[in-house]
Amino acid sequence: MLPFTVTLRPGRSLHDQIVFAVTKAVITGQLQTGDRFPAVRVLSQELRINPNTAQKVVTTLVERGMLEVRPGIGTMVAAWRPAPKNSRRDALGDPIERLVVEAKRLGVSLTELLDAIRREWT
Repeated sequence: MLPFTVTLRPGRSLHDQIVFAVTKAVITGQLQTGDRFPAVRVLSQELRINPNTAQKVVTTLVERGMLEVRPGIGTMVAAWRPAPKNSRRDALGDPIERLVVEAKRLGVSLTELLDAIRREWT
């Protein structure tokens, strides 16, 4: 059994969905610093995804600093630290733009969008 929850949805990149699920688990404390992370083979089998996709997920999470590979031990959850302030603004640009465009497409007002963000934040 995996130490995080992911609900795979058709039409979205498997890689992105899994990376998001693991990131959310780390940020919310479901996965703690030092916890063992499943091997690529286990991840692939449990999620029923291609091993190459599982490897790409682990590589992405290592590059983002969410996981670290310890030779002879395995892959572990890294100590999570927020990104530096100047890079946060740049990193949020594209996701925020997509959120705003989708909200406008759905006819969501700014007030409704901010209320939804506040609910998710807590």
